[in-house]
Amino acid sequence: MITLFRSVKNYLSFVKFSHTIFAMPFALIGFSLAVSKYEYVFSIRLLLLILLCMIFARNAAMGFNRVADRRFDSLNPRTKNREIPAGIIGLKAATAFIIINAALFIITTAFINRLTLFLSPVDLLIFLGYSMTKRITSL
Repeated sequence: MITLFRSVKNYLSFVKFSHTIFAMPFALIGFSLAVSKYEYVFSIRLLLLILLCMIFARNAAMGFNRVADRRFDSLNPRTKNREIPAGIIGLKAATAFIIINAALFIITTAFINRLTLFLSPVDLLIFLGYSMTKRITSL
């Protein structure tokens, strides 16, 4: 049980889950603006699906960022103790984490509607590709 707790704690640290909690108000604002239109009604189911999508997409993106930057992180004194450079989470486990979260994101979008499902790969491409943009732009 302690090993499981430690493993979950490592993955929460790996993706900085506290930052996910910090970002949730933005998803909630978007949801609130959408349901404030008279043709839409509040749905707790839809709210939960949107929050799950946000969590899964952010986990996949942060995991991908950590994998993509592992070489740089190992050379930087400030980041050398992150989970991958420190050997706390292996590269295969991190890759599996990314794939699982990306798959869960796509599956969750299917429960929202078909358009969301069809656009989910584009969304993932943007989320994952963002990690690579810092190599080609200072923005």
